[in-house]
Amino acid sequence: MATYHVQNFGCRATQADGAAIERQLCDRGLERAVDATTAEVVVLNTCTVTAAADQDARSAIRRIHRENPRARILVTGCYAQRAPEELSAIPGVSLVVGNSHKHQLADYLPHAPGFVPLTHIGVTAPKVVVGDIFAHTELMAAPVFDGSAEKTRPNLKVQDGCNNRCSFCIIPHVRGKSRSLKLEEIVREVDDLIASGYREIVLSGINLGRWGRELTPRTSFAAMLRAILKRTTIEKIRISSVEPMDWTAEVIELVASSPRICKHAHVPMQSGSDKILRKMHRKYRPWHYADRIERIRQSMPDAAIGADVMVGFPSETDDDFEQTRALIDQLPFTYLHVFTYSSRPGTPSAAMPDQVPVQVARERNRVLRELAAKKRHAFMESFVGREVEAITLTHFDGEYTEALTDNYLKLKVRGEHPANQRINAVISVVQQDSLLNSESPLRDFEGALL
Repeated sequence: MATYHVQNFGCRATQADGAAIERQLCDRGLERAVDATTAEVVVLNTCTVTAAADQDARSAIRRIHRENPRARILVTGCYAQRAPEELSAIPGVSLVVGNSHKHQLADYLPHAPGFVPLTHIGVTAPKVVVGDIFAHTELMAAPVFDGSAEKTRPNLKVQDGCNNRCSFCIIPHVRGKSRSLKLEEIVREVDDLIASGYREIVLSGINLGRWGRELTPRTSFAAMLRAILKRTTIEKIRISSVEPMDWTAEVIELVASSPRICKHAHVPMQSGSDKILRKMHRKYRPWHYADRIERIRQSMPDAAIGADVMVGFPSETDDDFEQTRALIDQLPFTYLHVFTYSSRPGTPSAAMPDQVPVQVARERNRVLRELAAKKRHAFMESFVGREVEAITLTHFDGEYTEALTDNYLKLKVRGEHPANQRINAVISVVQQDSLLNSESPLRDFEGALL
């Protein structure tokens, strides 16, 4: 029996695609290897959102080929869709399959039943299977599990693609148009996860808030959330990134009012400068964004509120950056993901004048990360002496078990506790980047002492 190993790079959506690929390979009779060094087939599921992501993929290819020269290396994902010939030229690469054909990847493996010889589809060396991503409507869906949290928080991708055209972003060109997993399939996947013992799921997508817009009949993200709450018994739903214009009054009210939805809002911001947002082709202005964040905080006083912020976008002046810094300082964020602009070939921003020097962008990145750290620490300190709700993860360091609170804070609870327990704990102190429960007895979600 042939063995395989899948290595994923990048976002939650890519991780979910990797899980779907594993499902394909297992269904075809392949067996999972311990790691890439022992596998006969190695699938690299790539990201291309930054130049650094591309470099990570190339480095992995070279390392695997050096350590396991007999392995057939298959490269797929966003980088494969964007630059297949570039990847196929790297020594050791046997096949490049774009996102356009990723749902059929197992068909191109000689080890798998139903193998389709590449010559039959008009492909010659170098072996590349990539088509027009906008001609495809498939959406790969399979739950994926996050590192140390793999026994507690499966991530379910329910949407793919994006109809926005942000000037800096290559993702619509490699993921295609927005498309949604049908509601019946979502409910079935959630029910399967519940049957497997999971108590919290994370809903994700490339542009998650657009779920349902292209379905017939047209529906909405809020309708999908309501259906999951009504038709399944999942204890907790966590929502991943949702664009500011999709945090509607209905969505905010639903998240705030339901005890089964985690109090956590990740709302991409990118910039606090109106000029830069316009050049980015973002669909909101700073004052619109601030209004959404303030509404979320008013409705959910203890919610985690995070954002993606980009520094160093072409023509970003010191004044533009100061507008971003000031808006972040003003708003009740509890964490930030700060990115330095990375030029992507084929995007409008790559050809814009006034590219910002790297050292300037890095300094701006440092300033925002320090500001974010202060806001996060202040938010964490506000929970000392208070009781929080959390779910235990799998890591035990010999003294404490890690957990994640409903509002997205790391928690350490004294003693060893099984994963996937919903608990209530009183916070003793903030230690580094975690809340600590060191003395107070734990109670499970229903109130019984642990």
